[in-house]
Formats: sequence, structure tokens, C-alpha cells
Amino acid sequence: MLSMLISGHKAPGNDIDVNLQPLINELKDLWENGVEVYDATLKSNFTMRVALIWTTSDLPGLAILSGYGTKGKFGCPPCKIETCSLRLQNDHKTCYMDHHHFLPLDHPWCEDAKAFDGTIEHHHAPKELIGKDVV
Repeated sequence: MLSMLISGHKAPGNDIDVNLQPLINELKDLWENGVEVYDATLKSNFTMRVALIWTTSDLPGLAILSGYGTKGKFGCPPCKIETCSLRLQNDHKTCYMDHHHFLPLDHPWCEDAKAFDGTIEHHHAPKELIGKDVV
């Protein structure tokens, strides 16, 4: 397991690719060539390959790491171009609305217009992009 924390005002921001390039090169090498390791149970060597499976980050970190914009009209990563955003008039900030569609259609919050923005939501979550749809 590899753990890395880049935080605060000294974070590399958009230049993170410079910091990550050595890690990326090593991961590519460990995937393509592997490294010989010893299995004590089988009492033999084998070639172990390495893959990066997950990353965990906050929203600003996701934007920097993935290159996906998390601000403005389409700033909700799960919703993508189907983001329902609202520009607040007084403080000129973007507010992301309409997230009840991630709940089951019969969830009580979908009917509770009074507690939220005054609308009742009865639609499905955006289609999840897979494989060729991403490229």
C-alpha cells in the first residue's frame, strides 16, 4: 500500500504531474516487468506485478489529479454534463442542486420539497460512463 499526502498552500497544484512522474514511471515498470519476490509459503520465487487500483482525494485534489474541473457549471464529477447547477445571485457562487436522483425513487426526501429547494425530484441518476464512453 502506498500512501501519499499533499496538502496545504505548498501543494504542487497543476504541477503535480512533475511530482508524480517518478511514481508513474516506477508503477509502469513494475507492471510491465514486475519484480522477483520470494513466496515463503510455496518456498519459491515469482514475478510480482503492481497496479494502481484506487486513489482517494477531496474534491480539489480530484480536480488536480484527474484534470477534471470541479468548479463552475459542470463541477459535479458523477453528474458530468448533466450537472444541475444554480448560480447564486448575491455571492456569485455555484450551488449544485438536484442530488436526490442518486436516492431510490421512493425515498422520502424525493417528495420533501419544503426541506430543500422547493422541488420534488423524480428522475434517475446520470448514466455512469464506462469503457469506450470515457474516451
